[in-house]
Amino acid sequence: MITYRVTHRTSYVYESDVTASYGQLHLLPREEPGQRCRSTEVTIDPTADDYRERIDYFGNRACFVAIHEPHRALTVTANSLVEVDRRPEAICRFGQRPWEHARDTVAGDHVEAVQFALDSPLACSAEPYREYALESFTKGRDLIDALGSLSARIHADFEYKPGSTSVTTPLAEVFEQRRGVCQDFAHLGIACLRSIGLPARYVSGYMETDPPPGRPKLTGVDGSHAWLSVLVPGTGWLDIDPTNDQLVNGRYIITAYGRDYGDVPPINGVIYTEGKTGSLTVTVDVVAVD
Repeated sequence: MITYRVTHRTSYVYESDVTASYGQLHLLPREEPGQRCRSTEVTIDPTADDYRERIDYFGNRACFVAIHEPHRALTVTANSLVEVDRRPEAICRFGQRPWEHARDTVAGDHVEAVQFALDSPLACSAEPYREYALESFTKGRDLIDALGSLSARIHADFEYKPGSTSVTTPLAEVFEQRRGVCQDFAHLGIACLRSIGLPARYVSGYMETDPPPGRPKLTGVDGSHAWLSVLVPGTGWLDIDPTNDQLVNGRYIITAYGRDYGDVPPINGVIYTEGKTGSLTVTVDVVAVD
């Protein structure tokens, strides 16, 4: 078991007064098999006039925030202490089965999983994704083996390039340009799987990163991360990270999952202001404390 201290700080600066601000946060780690949240605290400056926590449709911890005091800056800081099991890569527990068997089993017996096999706004099935997926999901191939092949190909074929896309960039553009960030690669993997009838969900969270060899870890160099899960009938969801081409292990912390990023952005909402511009700064620290 590893205990992590996660600090996620988001700061907004506006060019003129914001008279009111309403937001929803998905910043608090989930309670999951292999993951336990020992403590969480959300600090908001200026202080929120209304702050409430709830469990959303997908079982995620969501927070509602309302600020009625005029302000030109807003900072939201989430501090969490999370225990994560080391999650050895015990693929043997998922067994072996042709991927077509998994597809057909889900279609017949897993009503709750069907929502993850259907299209969502940011991860729609389409013929180009189906063709790309079928290069890995050949006839009769083992599901886990095929999934690993798809992850490896996304990792090799697409350039990780921060700033090359935004949350509004269509997946078709990512697919054509062959570059993007972790959210794009998660969406691509999900779209590929849905295009061949397999349910897949979007997972958001954090990953502990290593500093360069011989150098100390710097503050604020971590970030939010995203990957995907595929349902293995009879066993559960298997998480895989195409950005790093690996199965999710004890260095990952799960905050939320949904059909795609649009269900679980870290912060989203509405502000009332006459200003047209502003700035945003996000820093994340993930530190193992024991």
